[in-house]
Amino acid sequence: MKKMNLKIGALILTLSLTLSISQAQESGTPIQTAVPFLNITPESRSGGMGDAGVATSPDMNSQHLNPAKYAFIESSMGVSISFTPWLRKLVNDINMYYTSFYYRLDDMQTVSASLRYFSLGQITFTGSDGNVEYTGSPNEFALDAAYSRVLSEKFSGAVAFRYIRSDLTNGYGGEGGSLQPGNAFAADVAFYFRNPMKVNRNDAEFTAGLNISNIGSKISYDGVNKEFIPTNLKLGVGYEMELDKYNSIAFALDANRLLVPYTITDENGNLQTESDFGNPEQITFSIGTEYWYNKQFALRAGYFHEHENQGNRKFASAGAGLKFNMFQLDASYIIPMVQNNPLANTMRFSLSFDLSEMNGGSKKRRR
Repeated sequence: MKKMNLKIGALILTLSLTLSISQAQESGTPIQTAVPFLNITPESRSGGMGDAGVATSPDMNSQHLNPAKYAFIESSMGVSISFTPWLRKLVNDINMYYTSFYYRLDDMQTVSASLRYFSLGQITFTGSDGNVEYTGSPNEFALDAAYSRVLSEKFSGAVAFRYIRSDLTNGYGGEGGSLQPGNAFAADVAFYFRNPMKVNRNDAEFTAGLNISNIGSKISYDGVNKEFIPTNLKLGVGYEMELDKYNSIAFALDANRLLVPYTITDENGNLQTESDFGNPEQITFSIGTEYWYNKQFALRAGYFHEHENQGNRKFASAGAGLKFNMFQLDASYIIPMVQNNPLANTMRFSLSFDLSEMNGGSKKRRR
């Protein structure tokens, strides 16, 4: 019994500490998935735009929201590092680390990779008698590799493969047993569309994107019970236009939906798997805008909306970016719209490096 209590406690702890991706049915029953950290936005640009980004212009962090965007990125090689102090309103030692890398093979093909590491800090496990039995440092990480390709002048696609490892108890399971780290494999399928145009003699572009992420195996911590990972569908559109020689502005709208069933207890007390994919309340929306001055200084704002019956996450966001010759620094900040939101005061920081010049610039994409 103690072993099971520890397992349930660890899973509930992880879910509660990642409220930003937990969703609930109208009845209040949550869609509980393992490794929910996979759907936390790990970088600052989309973080400053209300988590919108599946259809924004390509950037060095495209791996998370839509790796198909890499096929149209202009530079030949780049790397980015991001850091997010998570849920600082509740605790002071939970952090998300994220790094991504891409390399252009030629005008048609790009490869990329990323590493996402989620540290849950130090957690003390106690027995049924209340005594401290073990102190550990739970953590989770995901390692990705993706291949992106131009499919036509305006259309690209990508596939990504992911290894996931979740260690919630550091192997500790109480007397007479142990829990093991969970392992899973998953894949993403993504597409990106761009249509350049002229508006009042200024350059403009309409974009659209789709990413079905975390399509893969279930995960188990004891070799018996298996849980869904957060398979997710994200659709989005965007529009970017130059205002004049020095100023440009972009808008983005995303719709997001978990593609996993939920579990309910029937009249006989048995667990039963249900799905309600047609329920519009289960769709979250992100809207964001981005302003650039002289392609060197950016201001961003956004809003994220989730129905009150599904978790009631409602927050605004703000962000800024500063771009120099080879590197770019970005930061974002969450402003909750509901009281006592654990996401309050969440900040993200990203530092990106354009390594094209180190590669001689020979593989920059030709428009």
